[in-house]
Amino acid sequence: MVTVFSLCAVIGGTVLVCQFLMTLLGLSGDHDLVGDHGELDDAGDHDASSDGDDHHASSALFSVLTLRTVVAALAFFGLSGLAADAARWPASQTLAVALASGGAALFGVHHLMQLFHKLRSDGTVRLEDAVGLDATVYLRIPGERNGHGKIQVVLKQQTVELLAETSESEIPSGAIVRITEFSASDVVVVERVRSAVQVKTTSARALAASSS
Repeated sequence: MVTVFSLCAVIGGTVLVCQFLMTLLGLSGDHDLVGDHGELDDAGDHDASSDGDDHHASSALFSVLTLRTVVAALAFFGLSGLAADAARWPASQTLAVALASGGAALFGVHHLMQLFHKLRSDGTVRLEDAVGLDATVYLRIPGERNGHGKIQVVLKQQTVELLAETSESEIPSGAIVRITEFSASDVVVVERVRSAVQVKTTSARALAASSS
């Protein structure tokens, strides 16, 4: 068993370190060891309820089996087995500890990766989410879409700088604008936000002009 534990520890540990280094370099990806088994649903005519339960259970198991989780399980299986063997534990207890550690690593890494993907997905900034939000002009925006300026907008609790253009007249720095659409992958279209004071002033001027 020591040989088996050593091989698992070396193989799993080596691949685990390589995956970590590749993650730092942005080259890694989490790939399933098994493919999509949905096509097996039509392989035979089984009872609907039992087939559905079996498929659900097998799908849940297969979803856990990815390269990262299996590598982590191998590494912890081997290391725990070697540690228990070095402590002179009985063979049955050594194997039990190794299996428990490998299983814990398998499901632990699976849940950590799910959490990581969820956080990464929730933190993704998309320009579609900015439409309708108010923003502050950071660099003046040329009028009549004759160039781009920059705006700052709070999007998903992050302050984001975006290139902006407008169909209106030039908008100076510091002005408040509203994002109405996005015209390209990195450019949004904005319009001035007229405050209540500006609206009242404009209305009063229009009323005065019509009375005179």
